[in-house]
Amino acid sequence: MSWLDEIRWTAEGLVPVIAQQSSNGRVVMFAWMNRESLALTAEEGYAVYWSRSRGKLWRKGEESGHRQKVLGIQLDCDEDVILLDIEQEGGIACHTGRESCFYRRLLDGRWQTVDPVLKSPDLIYHN
Repeated sequence: MSWLDEIRWTAEGLVPVIAQQSSNGRVVMFAWMNRESLALTAEEGYAVYWSRSRGKLWRKGEESGHRQKVLGIQLDCDEDVILLDIEQEGGIACHTGRESCFYRRLLDGRWQTVDPVLKSPDLIYHN
């Protein structure tokens, strides 16, 4: 049995993935992987996700240059969530130009932005 067979995939053949910055433990991203993208991630050492909206493999940073070097891959106790220990190249994980996709916090009953834009998306994405 392959290590991939030990994962409890969704009916769509996906598994949720959390990307956590190795240096400080901050969760920078949530995404999905299928068998192929997880196998490629393990083989290549850089995060490859499955884009549900585009219906294709997505190498993190392929457009922005903000790749995620994978230092470790962990499976949770229920075998249905993957945790990536990553080194975020360029310090930006979010397409909004922020360090993390989790940049809004519930404060006083409202979602408030708590992290600054480090680089304008217009300067990151050229198409």
